[in-house]
Amino acid sequence: MPHQQKIVYGKLVRDRIPEIITADGQIPRVRVLDDPDLLPALIAKLHEEAEEVATAEPDARLGELADVREVLAALTIASGFTELEVEEAAASKRAERGGFTQRLWLDEVLIP
Repeated sequence: MPHQQKIVYGKLVRDRIPEIITADGQIPRVRVLDDPDLLPALIAKLHEEAEEVATAEPDARLGELADVREVLAALTIASGFTELEVEEAAASKRAERGGFTQRLWLDEVLIP
C-alpha cells in the first residue's frame, strides 16, 4: 500500500472546501457539527479570520474582510439573531457610545 500523507486541520471550513479538495485529487475527512459544537467553532473561526485581516497585505485585505463578514453572518444565525437585529444593536451602540470614525486612541485616564 502506498504511503499517504495526512494534514490535520481541525477547523470549520466553508461549504465547498471538501468539493475543492476532492477535485484536487485528495480525500477530505469531514463531519457536520452538532448545534453545541457550532458556536465555539464559529468563534474560533472568527479569531482565525481576524488574525488573517491583521496580517494581510493591503491587496489581500478585502478578501480577508469578506471572510470575516461571512463568519459573522453564520455566527449571527447560529446565535439566533437576524442581520437586522444585529444592525439595530450596532446602531443603538453607535448612538450611545459612538463609532470609530474619529480614530480616537485612549492612552490613559487620570483619576483625581
